Amino acid sequence: MRVYNFSAGPGMLPEEVLRRVQKKLVEYEDSGMSVMEMSHRSKPYEKINDETEALMRELMNVPNDYDILFVQGGATNQFSAVPLNIGTVNKKADYVVTGNFSKNAYKEGANLIDAVVAASSEDKNYTYIPELSPDMFRRDADYVHICYNNTIFGTRYLSAPDTAGIPLVADMSSMILGEVVDVSKYALIYAGAQKNVGPAGVTIVIVRHDLTERAEKKCPVMLRYDNQVKNKSLYNTPPCFSTYVIMEVLRYLKERGGVAAMQKINEKKAQKLYDYIDSSDYYKNPVAKKFRSLMNVPFVSPTKELDDLFVKQAAENGLVSIKGHRLVGGMRASIYNAMPPEGIDALIAFMEKFKKANRA
Repeated sequence: MRVYNFSAGPGMLPEEVLRRVQKKLVEYEDSGMSVMEMSHRSKPYEKINDETEALMRELMNVPNDYDILFVQGGATNQFSAVPLNIGTVNKKADYVVTGNFSKNAYKEGANLIDAVVAASSEDKNYTYIPELSPDMFRRDADYVHICYNNTIFGTRYLSAPDTAGIPLVADMSSMILGEVVDVSKYALIYAGAQKNVGPAGVTIVIVRHDLTERAEKKCPVMLRYDNQVKNKSLYNTPPCFSTYVIMEVLRYLKERGGVAAMQKINEKKAQKLYDYIDSSDYYKNPVAKKFRSLMNVPFVSPTKELDDLFVKQAAENGLVSIKGHRLVGGMRASIYNAMPPEGIDALIAFMEKFKKANRA
């Protein structure tokens, strides 16, 4: 019996996709072998790589002057890759710190170039997104960096900030393909796949082509965007199987109407859960309502002891990986694309049952 997996990552995958993968696990199409056994130089895998890129371009409406890469190392590796590839003209970058991952990205950037924090929401434990305006950024910055959705703290941007022409870089790991994004407003988007797109092992990079040609000489070859573009993400052996599963997920999304259709479902799921929390005198969500995430919903019960009991009993009822991050505590429901509406209903039903059984 499958459970409802509320993990922040690796996240839940659509059961239909898993069954498609299972069907082709031992032998992919007429290749006589599993994708896990294929050479990344083989014709069957070349088709997988090409289709995955084409589907990503179609679903996100990626302009032709952007390259799409599938690389390794997770989003964390991009904390270094970004400054080494595009922070190379004036060696300056401005970061907006709205959570743990953007803070870590800033720290890594500061190790490599002149990076500063242009704005932060740390003063209120990252429960909001700061108001941003072009005059907050240095005019000679090579880029401005944001984390669009904050997995740990449950906040998100409502739109791309105005940087008045400074290239905008966004970590979209926990919301990519979950809502419509105007890619043309960004110079570079990167996202670890394991939260909302597929299994761990692949990081998606969408980068404007003119920015792929200014890497530092000291930039390691595996981090160089120009090298990955030249080799179609196949410079060395990639995580072939993970990329294949992403292809199946993208096919699945396309069949269901694409990102716009998925966004409508995600908005309904999130609203239902937030409405229940807000109507309750037992559970609380700390995030400013305007900036609440569609993907990650943190909440607490009246005490830490009850939080611990909630997590334990939720798992016993098939609602797993719902413990909040250590920086926030309580619970966190990650409700990515693959979480069906029935999962939200099951969670709310359990929350109500738990409340009645444990009210003081």
